Amino acid sequence: MSAATAPTWDPGQYLRHAEHRARPFADLLARVRPPTGGPARIADLGCGPGNVTVQLAERWPAARITGYDNSPEMLAGTAAYAGPTAGGGRLDFAEADLTDWAPPRTYDLIVSNAALQWVPGHLDSFGPWLDAIAPGGTFAFQVPDNTDAPLHALMRELAASARWKERLAGVLRREDSVHDPLVYLERLAGLGCSVDVWQTTYMQILHGGDAVLDWSMGTGMRPVLTALADDPGARDAFVAEYRDLLREAYPAAPHGTVLPFRRLFAVARRPD
Repeated sequence: MSAATAPTWDPGQYLRHAEHRARPFADLLARVRPPTGGPARIADLGCGPGNVTVQLAERWPAARITGYDNSPEMLAGTAAYAGPTAGGGRLDFAEADLTDWAPPRTYDLIVSNAALQWVPGHLDSFGPWLDAIAPGGTFAFQVPDNTDAPLHALMRELAASARWKERLAGVLRREDSVHDPLVYLERLAGLGCSVDVWQTTYMQILHGGDAVLDWSMGTGMRPVLTALADDPGARDAFVAEYRDLLREAYPAAPHGTVLPFRRLFAVARRPD
């Protein structure tokens, strides 16, 4: 999203479910072929607070890695991870808006974890990004693929209701913010890559009161919370209405609240 419309992020809220949010990145990296040759150059697009970017340094400790994000709030927490890595590489972070990010150099790997759904028209960026990847290098990403799930459908319906439609028109991500898997496969294959695209549904068990609401307040609800930030009464009213809808859609059980969460993965490798 552009700087003018980007939601304000709360790293503390986002990290309340850090384990569930980090696991898909590990699953994505497991399908990425290690770069060959000298120390790899890696870009992490939409790095957030940096806690998953560290996985790149752990897997490729000699690599020179840069995490990019457009949220000052998220980037404020990355200083704890920046600096030399154990294998002689380096981990740095920089502010960038993915809607117009142009690779400043050649990379062996460009990776993105749960960020491209916030970038309208991201398919059009694949060509320029792949042009900046060295022969034999990889572009890999995963995005949440749940726009049809109650988690998002109920939020959109509520935002479009009579009480909220004027305040929240155009605020939430569109249903097509993530494309069909075949769209990604065909686009990346058409750019000359060997492509692996798949989906995984994680049966996430969340704990605590109104756990699904708590999850959403760290990610999907951020545009609403940002739009209503100047009116705490309205913000709290929307949250309460959405909470009641989620309680019915995702009932709590003795073992916790189950949130089925589907993610879409793509790994595209340039020819050697």
